[in-house]
Amino acid sequence: MSQVKPTILVTGGAGYIGTHAVLALIKAGYGVVVLDNLVYGHRELVENVLKVELVVGDMSDRALLDQLFATRNIAAVMHFAAYIAVGESVTDPAKYYHNNVAGTLTLLEAMVAANVKKFVFSSTCAIYGMPQEVPMTEHHPQNPLSPYATSKWMVEKILADFDLAYDFRSVAFRYFNASGANPDGLLGEDHEPETHLIPLVLQTALGKRESIFILGTDYPTPDGTGIRDYIHVSDLADAHVLGLEYLLQGGTSDVFNLGNGNGFSVREVIETAKAVTGREIPAVERDRRAGDAPILVGSSDKAKKILGWCPQYADLSKIVADAWQWHQHRHG
Repeated sequence: MSQVKPTILVTGGAGYIGTHAVLALIKAGYGVVVLDNLVYGHRELVENVLKVELVVGDMSDRALLDQLFATRNIAAVMHFAAYIAVGESVTDPAKYYHNNVAGTLTLLEAMVAANVKKFVFSSTCAIYGMPQEVPMTEHHPQNPLSPYATSKWMVEKILADFDLAYDFRSVAFRYFNASGANPDGLLGEDHEPETHLIPLVLQTALGKRESIFILGTDYPTPDGTGIRDYIHVSDLADAHVLGLEYLLQGGTSDVFNLGNGNGFSVREVIETAKAVTGREIPAVERDRRAGDAPILVGSSDKAKKILGWCPQYADLSKIVADAWQWHQHRHG
């Protein structure tokens, strides 16, 4: 008899990365309960595609959390419920600190009260700030440049303190640029408003936008445009399952970068999208955005060594092709 795997609570499980993580958990044999307030999440993906239980509610609702932990046999929490728009975090920091920090703290307190002490956290490479070395490792100095990044940095600090005080074990994943879509076309990226480069490029290919803006052409890079580390969202999801299993098997709290370890420029992304879609993608050159680094590329050697993570989709053409399949299905 194979052992029945436990149930995992996935907060923000109706969002982009959350839905892919839920799918990976299902494939790995776990039970899943999704908690999502549906501010940005997609009910139909959870109920009709993933077919798991969706609890509509907010992680800042302590009574709801207590009821969830009391009535479901939850072994661990995978946490994706966060606001992620960097620009908005600068103009409305209170929203980000309320949700990303205070909301997460409420969740963590409810977990400790329920004696659920395994936590997989969606963090960000943005906590490093401007790169002092490339590729960036987990030991890179931390200098978050936006309230969004600071909110993630603060939660990492809280997790370290919870580890010492409450025997609370966590894995924090510092992502680089999550991108692509489920290769079967079931799930994908659908933010409103959209701020990420690959979906913006593909919306332009679909004729939903007149053009794509290239923000900065004078960076010290081979073609003058910014270079970013794009990681396929399915690879990201697989890492979360490995992080969960590491904790369930008694692993100690740790942090891991998740990236491809190589970078692609804005122009390369646009040219790749042209090749994949067979369509023209008009581009308009604009000035740089303040605070954007020329190159952001991460080292994921630690995740590969400790968790046994092995990305399957490192090729930019594959990442763009999977995203294109989803966008045609969703918006075509």
